[in-house]
Amino acid sequence: MIDLRLLREDPDRVRASQRARGEDVALVDSLLSADERRRSSGVRFDELRAEQKALGKLIPKASGDEKAELLKKAGELAAAVKAADAERDAADAETQELLLRLSNLVHPDVPVGGEEDFVTLETHGTVRDFGAEGFEPKDHLELGQILGAIDVERGAKVSGSRFYFLTGVGALLELALVNAAIAQATAAGFTPMLTPALVRPQSMAGTGFLGQAAQDVYHLDKDDLYLVGTSEVPLAAYHMDEIIEADRLPLRYAGFSPCFRREAGSHGKDTRGIFRVHQFDKVEMFSYVTPEESQAEHQRLLEWEKQWLTSLELPFRVIDVASADLGSSAARKYDCEAWIPTQGKYRELTSTSDCTEFQSRRLQIRVREDKKVRPLATLNGTLCAVPRTIVAILENHQQADGSVRVPEVLRPYLGGRELLEPVAK
Repeated sequence: MIDLRLLREDPDRVRASQRARGEDVALVDSLLSADERRRSSGVRFDELRAEQKALGKLIPKASGDEKAELLKKAGELAAAVKAADAERDAADAETQELLLRLSNLVHPDVPVGGEEDFVTLETHGTVRDFGAEGFEPKDHLELGQILGAIDVERGAKVSGSRFYFLTGVGALLELALVNAAIAQATAAGFTPMLTPALVRPQSMAGTGFLGQAAQDVYHLDKDDLYLVGTSEVPLAAYHMDEIIEADRLPLRYAGFSPCFRREAGSHGKDTRGIFRVHQFDKVEMFSYVTPEESQAEHQRLLEWEKQWLTSLELPFRVIDVASADLGSSAARKYDCEAWIPTQGKYRELTSTSDCTEFQSRRLQIRVREDKKVRPLATLNGTLCAVPRTIVAILENHQQADGSVRVPEVLRPYLGGRELLEPVAK
C-alpha cells in the first residue's frame, strides 16, 4: 500500500498514477474522504473519552441532585463514546479496504500505455537465419517429442490441458537449469531458499496478488490456503511483522518453488506445448533494501537476469514495461524477452519489478536505522522460469537433425553432454 500522508499531500500524483495504469481514478477521492472521516472520528472519540474521564473524577465528589445529574450525563457520554468508537472503527476499516485496492505509484519514467506501448531498451545476441543454414526450424513441442523430453498428451490425460510431463533429457534439462541458476545466484550473494507452495491469505494479500491477479490464483477453500504463482509470495512474507536492522541490508534470497497459475485470461493463447501452463518450476530472486537503494538494486537484478540469458546463449531484448501492464505492486518493471524462432517474435522469459515500499507496508516489514523505524523496499526478479527457458533453448539451439546443442553453462549439470540427441523410435 502507499503512504497515506503522500496521498493527502499530493493526491494529483496518485490520480495520475491510477490514470496511467488504466485504473479507477475515483478511488483516490473515495480514499481521501474515508481517511478524513477516520481522522475526524478519531479526534471526536478522543475528545469524548477525555470528557468522560474528567466527569468520572467529579462524580465521587458530588452528592444529591448534582450527582444524579452527573450520572445522567455520564450515561449519555458512555453512549456517545461507544458510538464514536464504532464510527472510528468503521471509517478505519473503510480506509484500509480502499487503501488495499489502490495500486503502487508508477515511477515517473515508466512509458504510459498498454501492453504494446513498452520501450525497447537494449537488444542482445544474434537471431539465427535458419534459411541460410538450409533448414526450417521445428517448434519446441516437436523437438521435445523427437528428444523424448516433453509429453503433453499424457499430461492432459492425467491432469487436463496446460499440464505436461518432462521426461528423460527434458527432466535432466530442468534440473540442470535450476542448478545452474541457483549456482549463479549463490555466487552473486543470494541465499538459496526452498519455499512453501501454500501460503495463508495475509501472505498472498500482502504481496498484492489478491487484487487484479486474483483470477489466476488457486485457492483451497477447506484449508483457506493459496497455491503460490511465484516464490515471490513466501519470500516477501518471510520477514512479515519484523523489524530488520539496517546493517543487515541488503537481504537477498533465491527461491526455488513450484508455481501454480489458472491462466484465466489466456483462453486460446499459447495452447501448443509448454510455453503457458498451469504448473511450472521457477528460480526467483528477491531483495530487501532501503527505499533509497531500490532503483540501484533494480538495475542489479536486471544485470543478473541479462547475465543468465547471455550464459544460455539466447538472443533477447530488454523492455521497459508500460504503465497499464504493470502488476499492482510494481512501480517499474523490466522484462527480458527471448527470441522464439517459430513464433518469429520475442517472448517474455524473465521479469524484474521494483515494488518500493508497497509490499512492506502491507506486510509490516520495517528497517531500523539510527533508532528510527520505517518501511523498507522489496524487489523481485525471475532468474529462470523453467518451461519457457526450455522452449527458448530447444528452438534457438536446434540442429537440422533434430538434436539440440547444450549451452556450455549447462554442460557440467548434464554429465558433460554437448548435444541432446533424438531418441530411437
